Amino acid sequence: MMDWYDQGGMNGSWMVFMWFFWVIIIGLGIWFVTRLTQRDKTSGSKETPRQILDRRFAAGEIDASDYAKARRLIDGHSIDSDKIQ
Repeated sequence: MMDWYDQGGMNGSWMVFMWFFWVIIIGLGIWFVTRLTQRDKTSGSKETPRQILDRRFAAGEIDASDYAKARRLIDGHSIDSDKIQ
């Protein structure tokens, strides 16, 4: 007498195929999540405000007077502290 699973082709090879299918699907999901989290870590490098200011000054985005004003602010001094005498 034939089993119910053998009538529709549901033998051991089909079960092995489904097992591999789900392993591949889960593996791709894990790979995708790790790629997303790694990308966020590398692109989000934490620069200090001073490093950002130095980089912008070196690139020519700001001039010397703006750099000096911003540096005084970062260091905790007032912008007009040099004018008060």
